[in-house]
Amino acid sequence: MKRAIIAFIVIVALIALPIISAYNQLVSLREAVDLNWSQIDTQMQRRADLIPNLVNTVKGYASHEKEIFEYVADARAKLAGAKTRADQIAANRELDIALSRLLAIAENYPQLKADQTFLRLMDELAGTENRIAVARIRYNEAVKRYNVAIKRFPTNIITKMFGFEEQPYFKAEEGKKAVPKVNFNGSNKG
Repeated sequence: MKRAIIAFIVIVALIALPIISAYNQLVSLREAVDLNWSQIDTQMQRRADLIPNLVNTVKGYASHEKEIFEYVADARAKLAGAKTRADQIAANRELDIALSRLLAIAENYPQLKADQTFLRLMDELAGTENRIAVARIRYNEAVKRYNVAIKRFPTNIITKMFGFEEQPYFKAEEGKKAVPKVNFNGSNKG
């Protein structure tokens, strides 16, 4: 009887240990995705915080460009109100477009392009955009590791048992991959 109990315990342990190990690996991978997303989120918030100052600086020179200011404000509000990662990614795309339009307006105002506040804000924005790009790369790498792990056999069985779900990549929207050309040296040629 004791041997049967010991054999049963050994069999259960042989089955449970790989499941526990795979579960813990998936948790670690999901945490890496969440950590990398938080880096993107932090930088997007930093950019969103810079935008009102940038808008106000441009308004000083281009106050009649009301439509673009509303568009930027709406895009910023959508980003702030986005609940899921997919919604945040979509809202970020819209904010990118709004910023591109705002910066294109600046092309028409040479005095604005020489304004020290505007130049400082543009430097901060460029630095933030670079940090977002790096954070996106790291996030997408973490998502790839996680998504591959949840799809592999036999881990995919554990994935279904414990509700691990595929995570979205942060990628450029089709048709929006080209970087808008904004030139502040006085020439409008891209």
